[in-house]
Amino acid sequence: MKRLLILVEGPTEERFVKLVLSPHLLARSVVAIPRILVTKRVDNGPNFKGGVTSWDQIKRDLRNLIGDTNAAGITTLIDYYGLPKDVPGMSTRKGSSEVRVAHVEKAIADQFRERRLRPFLMLHEFEAMLFTNIEKWAHRFDDVTAIARLRNDVAGLEPEDINETPQGAPSKRILRRLEEYEKPLHGPDALNDIGLDAIRDACPHFAAWLTWTESLAEGEDAEEDGKDADGDDDDAPPKRRKRR
Repeated sequence: MKRLLILVEGPTEERFVKLVLSPHLLARSVVAIPRILVTKRVDNGPNFKGGVTSWDQIKRDLRNLIGDTNAAGITTLIDYYGLPKDVPGMSTRKGSSEVRVAHVEKAIADQFRERRLRPFLMLHEFEAMLFTNIEKWAHRFDDVTAIARLRNDVAGLEPEDINETPQGAPSKRILRRLEEYEKPLHGPDALNDIGLDAIRDACPHFAAWLTWTESLAEGEDAEEDGKDADGDDDDAPPKRRKRR
């Protein structure tokens, strides 16, 4: 068994790892272990966890995970949308969204030069994956009209193309139609309804990361000489798969 440490943004991502990702990887001899980002350390009492407000928080927690020499892989599961501006690469982004997010991920990795580390930023937000197949989780809500409107809102858009504006971010679109949506409760359950195979087909950036996590069982390095697990340049966007 290979251990994979995942720095997650909050309890939603932690639950997604435990409910959806972990069983998938465990069947492939990879143990996925989520660690929620610590936003504030307290001397007497529990630390504050969840959310990202600065690069220092990410850097500190990644260093702690890298210190675990028994881990075969180290990664992140953090939203690209709303990422603090002081995160490496954010001020030098350009090109398409796929190129920009790959640029930031590489800039983060370059801060550590650790072969086991593969930063991953969800393009553009965790909720983007829910748009892979709305019908699969529509039964969790009673408002049929709201579901139909949500479906029309994103007609013709691939999940990872749903943008990062305050009005158009994936979570904003869902909450505009489904006020009862609760991210930690509904998000992971909805993705479990959809299934990783469908998400992989619809979300190429996520698919490339998922393939890397699976490759840890074979002892493949996540990153070597500026190449990812597929041998491609890290700044090159993953190829888009055809939707089924």
